[in-house]
Amino acid sequence: MTMLKDPSRKYRSFPQINLPDRQWPSRTITHAPRWLSTDLRDGNQSIIDPMDAVKKNRFFDLLVETGFKEIEVGFPSAGATEFDFIRSLVDHDRVPEDVLIQVLTQSRQDLISKSFDSLDGIHAAIIHLYNAVSPAWREIVFRMSQTEVKEIAVKGAKVLRDEADKRPNTDWQFEYSPETFSTAELDFSIEVCEAVMDILQPTPEKPLILNLPATVEAATPNIYADQIEYFCRNLPNRESAVISLHTHNDRGTGVAAAELGLMAGADRIEGCLFGNGERTGNCCLVTVALNMYTQGIDPGLDFSDIDKIIETVEFCNQIPVHERHPYGGEFVFTAFSGSHQDAIKKGFEAQEQRNDEYWRVPYLPIDPADLGRNYEAVIRVNSQSGKGGFAWVLEQNQGLKLPKKLQADFSKHVQRVADEMSRELNNEDIWQVFRETYFVKVDKRRFRLVDYDEGRAADGTRVFSGTIEVDGQAQRVSGRGKGLIGSVLSTIRDTFGVELEVTDYSEHALTQGTDAMAATYLECRLPSGHTIWGVGIDGDVATASVRAILSAANSAVRG
Repeated sequence: MTMLKDPSRKYRSFPQINLPDRQWPSRTITHAPRWLSTDLRDGNQSIIDPMDAVKKNRFFDLLVETGFKEIEVGFPSAGATEFDFIRSLVDHDRVPEDVLIQVLTQSRQDLISKSFDSLDGIHAAIIHLYNAVSPAWREIVFRMSQTEVKEIAVKGAKVLRDEADKRPNTDWQFEYSPETFSTAELDFSIEVCEAVMDILQPTPEKPLILNLPATVEAATPNIYADQIEYFCRNLPNRESAVISLHTHNDRGTGVAAAELGLMAGADRIEGCLFGNGERTGNCCLVTVALNMYTQGIDPGLDFSDIDKIIETVEFCNQIPVHERHPYGGEFVFTAFSGSHQDAIKKGFEAQEQRNDEYWRVPYLPIDPADLGRNYEAVIRVNSQSGKGGFAWVLEQNQGLKLPKKLQADFSKHVQRVADEMSRELNNEDIWQVFRETYFVKVDKRRFRLVDYDEGRAADGTRVFSGTIEVDGQAQRVSGRGKGLIGSVLSTIRDTFGVELEVTDYSEHALTQGTDAMAATYLECRLPSGHTIWGVGIDGDVATASVRAILSAANSAVRG
């Protein structure tokens, strides 16, 4: 079977909303919404093996630690596991005073009563009532008229009111969802919600939460935003309602729909950590919250230890967080591409030079350190990487700040090894290639410094004298020059026949303090005109220069 060449024979485009003076496109999000985690209900319903009590308790504790003040903890009428978990939260006083737990129920008297029973004795809680209202559900699933569907909602609201009256010691709050809102007639959704409000009599001081779910995402996010703005404009007694959004991700735009819905007038976001939920999942609360954070808005949720959060979520859901998931994925702050690596490296250098905290690093919309990540994994090297990548790795792990021309020289060696190994090169791989390329602290080399002295002759020239191992055999050598470098160059020329001309020199400290190490880099020209590099590392700057000359000499005789 193949896809239809004319899908319009089978599918219809979603109709536009008649809202010519829409206001949401010119608005921005300026503050965090109320958050509701539904990981323990919507998320739990979507996994192959639902969470047991141990996992549910661990997840609940994580949500409280992260800062969620509203948590949908289950569907008490779904079974004993759900009911018993909710009772355990109440009976063991596990719910903090500033946290509201919420349970979901269909609009049936027996299910509503059982939901109240699961929460009996709690200091405060939200009962979430729902019934589907869209044409497909009315006509195909229920075979009911609009009047009959509205009556289901009204009867459920009356049961909510009556059950709450029986338990006056609890601060009961209510939420109603015209389920399948995103594919329902807007005016009918408003009519049903108004009827529920007439029964429950919310006030601005104690509003009713009206959840407008994209149960199935059927249109582009801008249409959902139009639906929300239309609803907010036309709902009677709007000041007595909290407009909540529960977007799913069937079209891959659940986060975008939630953000545009906030701009359209909503007050609250429902979703799961990392977007777990039925089918393709629902709104990822981590993404929405950290999107706000990158715009300078405090989301009121703490993701400063993102790896700990991921560990708990993966354990409880038994679903891995994708390595490219926004903010949380293993590779989201990692660059393999050479041009990306170069830009990030320069961004960090500029960041260090500025005197403000303003974050401005190319390719990184958020500072990984804010999420508890370090910078070691920001740049990783493979066959696609350029000179900026391995230069970053060497600087971060060895303290080496390679001159640009040395970076270019070393890049071909890294590229060759990466191609040969056909995998990512780790820190040790790159350091090993560097040492072997420039004869830094390796056994296999023609010339190795043992010791030396520097003196001054009567004519003012410098005198180098010392011991150099040549193919493992110690040999006393000496030479003269205008300075230390010149005297060493003349020594290796006259003694070993290796002629080098230094064309560039740079050095820097690798560490700070009295025992700081120094690195010296020498660009040298051979008689043939070819350029080679020498690198020396030592606790003494002068000795590092001597080692750099011998490094270049080793490269010269290697050919």
